[in-house]
Amino acid sequence: MDDRVREHADVLVDWSAQIEAGDDVIVQVDEGAHDLGVAIAAALGERGANLLATYGSDEMTRAYLRAHDGDFDADPDFERALYERADSVLSLGGSRNTAAASDVPGDRRQSYRRARTEIRAARMDTDWVSTQHPTRAMAQQAGLSYEAYRDFVYDATLRDWEALAEEMSQLKTLLDEGSEVHLLGEGTDLTMSIADRVAVNSAASVAYDSHNLPSGEVFTAPTATEGTVTFDVPMTVDGARVRDVRLVFEDGEVVDYSAAQGESTIGELLATDAGARRLGELGIGMNRGIDRITDNILFDEKMGGTVHLALGRAYDACVPDTGNDSAIHVDLITDLREDGRLVIDGETVLEDGRFRWER
Repeated sequence: MDDRVREHADVLVDWSAQIEAGDDVIVQVDEGAHDLGVAIAAALGERGANLLATYGSDEMTRAYLRAHDGDFDADPDFERALYERADSVLSLGGSRNTAAASDVPGDRRQSYRRARTEIRAARMDTDWVSTQHPTRAMAQQAGLSYEAYRDFVYDATLRDWEALAEEMSQLKTLLDEGSEVHLLGEGTDLTMSIADRVAVNSAASVAYDSHNLPSGEVFTAPTATEGTVTFDVPMTVDGARVRDVRLVFEDGEVVDYSAAQGESTIGELLATDAGARRLGELGIGMNRGIDRITDNILFDEKMGGTVHLALGRAYDACVPDTGNDSAIHVDLITDLREDGRLVIDGETVLEDGRFRWER
């Protein structure tokens, strides 16, 4: 086993999830993440935690959803109870076919999501962390050799997270104290209110209200969105390719949309529920270990100099009272590295991919 797999497991268990002796831990292992699952099982055993491993597969999900009539039972007790009793949930991504579920009907997919609202909430009440183990399918999607892709993943994941947290705290302070964010770029002129919101310094640890490894972003929950935004970073959403998505907002809600590719997928997402037409997140990437687009949202949204906005659910950590609620949380990315600006209360904080303290 590559020593970096064991190091990945140690970072996930100790820094990210903060696992302690006696913790009840669910480890969800994708079909291609077996090696990382083995390393994490050993790490949990060494720390005296309790392990329940589950197996995930996009092909199994596809088979189930395509065979089902779409009338799903709401929040089955056996599944909800599993998360309600857990202290931590570690999700290990590792797809062997990133388009495996691409032919699942959109209405079936959305119906399934709506039927899992309380289960999703129970999972998010745990100290959950999502990470990914490099696979050949993901390397192919990124346009890299398997060896080069593994190097990329570990450069992004095995970082000095304490040092990055300190740097990102500068942006958290600006967002916490700010009232309005203005995004400017090609095809983008968008304003959002961030008044009375709390920004999360997402340093890859539950101690920072951060639940991704790798991470390296600062995010908040915007409101009162107005204007137009173009997401120029191509990506795969629900197994379908989407490119050059354009959203128009009025009174905080999407009133028009288009896409050069995958427009029907965007329409299906927006039709999920009322909250799907509003933003749940404004995130700003700060991980310089991520230096290229790989068509993997866990990595791409953290790349320094990019900004992502999520349709749907807002994270509780950002909202003092009640934020936007939805069965979806889907991130879309706009690249500000060459010609774009992020402005907070009239002051340019990010321009052409560089923060003002980097200039």
